[in-house]
Amino acid sequence: MDEFPPETLRQYALLADGERGALIGPRGDIAFMCVPRWHDDAVFSSLIGGGGHYAVTPHANRYVWGGHYEEDTLIWRNRWTTTDGIIECREALAFPGEPHRAVLLRRIEPIDSAATVDAVLSAQAGFGQEQSSLRQVSEHVWEGRSGRLHVRWSGTPSGTHLRNGQPSFVLNLRRGDRYDLVLEISDRPLPSERVEPRQAWAATERAWREAVPHLAESIASADAQHSYAVMRGMTSSSGAMVAAATMSLPERAEEGRNYDYRYSWIRDQCYAGQAVAEAGGFPLLDDAVRFVAERLLADGPHLKPAYTVDGGPVPDERSLDLAGYPGGSDKVGNWVNQQLQLDAFGESLLLFAAAERHDRLDSHHRQAALTAIEAIEQRWTEPDAGIWELDNRRWAHSRLMCAAGLRSFAATDHTRDAVRWVGLADAIVTDTERDCAHPTGRWQRAPDDPRVDAALLLPALRGAVPADHPRSVATVEAVIRELGRDGYVYRFRHDDRPLNEAEGAFLLCGFQLAMAEHQRGGHAAALRWFERSRAACGPPGLFTEEFDVVQRQLRGNLPQAFVHALLIESSAQLSHPPVPPMLEPQGEVRETQQQ
Repeated sequence: MDEFPPETLRQYALLADGERGALIGPRGDIAFMCVPRWHDDAVFSSLIGGGGHYAVTPHANRYVWGGHYEEDTLIWRNRWTTTDGIIECREALAFPGEPHRAVLLRRIEPIDSAATVDAVLSAQAGFGQEQSSLRQVSEHVWEGRSGRLHVRWSGTPSGTHLRNGQPSFVLNLRRGDRYDLVLEISDRPLPSERVEPRQAWAATERAWREAVPHLAESIASADAQHSYAVMRGMTSSSGAMVAAATMSLPERAEEGRNYDYRYSWIRDQCYAGQAVAEAGGFPLLDDAVRFVAERLLADGPHLKPAYTVDGGPVPDERSLDLAGYPGGSDKVGNWVNQQLQLDAFGESLLLFAAAERHDRLDSHHRQAALTAIEAIEQRWTEPDAGIWELDNRRWAHSRLMCAAGLRSFAATDHTRDAVRWVGLADAIVTDTERDCAHPTGRWQRAPDDPRVDAALLLPALRGAVPADHPRSVATVEAVIRELGRDGYVYRFRHDDRPLNEAEGAFLLCGFQLAMAEHQRGGHAAALRWFERSRAACGPPGLFTEEFDVVQRQLRGNLPQAFVHALLIESSAQLSHPPVPPMLEPQGEVRETQQQ
């Protein structure tokens, strides 16, 4: 039997330092953590049936769990109420992280009485394939290896011993005591000087204060700030933001929808950049622009949908032959590395336009924008895998987002080229209307697929077509009627089953519908969609991709960055009167057109 079997996803908190993340459960167990970087093998993987864990948990048999993040940080406080008193364990990855070394800080604090805690370290690199061999090198320090990783556990008390080959201890603390543990894991030899916990905590606190800016007015300011901290923790020094911290967590039990999201999707990065541009969080905007621009300049029209955080290729999908999270199976790598996702070019232009409106583009970035435009000119007629990464078709959403990007970037440009870009956008919209206008007046998914799709809310939100155009209005109404249930929104109808039996509600789409309702003046309705989606998280305030409405459970990988991005954007938009998107270039471009 597993010593720390998996919990429901809503009970896990995220520790992250930009270079990697760790999921920590209600028993104080680190259940998933990849080292040295997001896409590397896990050293703790009990969450998906692999080996390894690192736990600090109450010795008492009877306790209940709680916890919270310190404001605008990913410093987590596990809190246990036992029959004898309250214990807290302050948890963080030292921030900002180093690319090669993870430093995990844990501070144990009895709150109102004496307390006893258990601790055990089982470092097993390679998703549990490599057992650790740690030895005590001084009274309070254990060192050793697990596969290619170097491990050092500092602060261990006298009496720490090997249990089943792993160091563990039972620690008695008096009220008011503070006890620090530091775990270092690196793919390089560790420095001889050990981490001093007080200095590491102080540096981490200071770095978080500097990393999370005050966002603009919002109808959910605390949640928006928290979502910014989550996205910052998931953003590497390269500027790349991973889509999620985990892999292989099923979107639907026993249906094979298990994916590895520990990579940076171009679309997700653009969503994040546009969201913080709306709210005023410029550091993450700059990160998004930098990473997307570098990938466009490197790969041009052959831009991949996703990359590792260091800009490398996403590996092919394969299985590790682990037990998996209950209801799922383990998957490493992702098949999107072979796909064309056409909307990524349009989303990139929307990102660059948002940055330009804040005067945050340089000549390097503008060249990347021109590269995206050239890619659209070359490839917009091609079938692609679309936003939902399905089979290749001429998806309406993909083409319309290219038109939105062209219009948005043209509105920031004061050259004659902008006229040509707007003309191309017009041609793309006309082409999409030719084969994706549904007989009822709304947009349909593809020429051979008449269904409505919640992704088709985005073209009007981003300015491909006017929000008050009959087709835009009909699409919003169709999404509400056909895909909205109990205040939640589903992506599309898979088959004749009730929506909730095919998959969970898609939280990204819920926030998008809130913005669509707000854009057309339905402020009360917008608030209802927003609040329903905002509540679909666990106690740590983390969102997954989907929400099981019937069981009120999170489904899929955790946390899903683009849901946090859309919470930020929608909470900012709903705090102001609706402003229709700019559909035409201004200034010199308009004068040129008149000439």
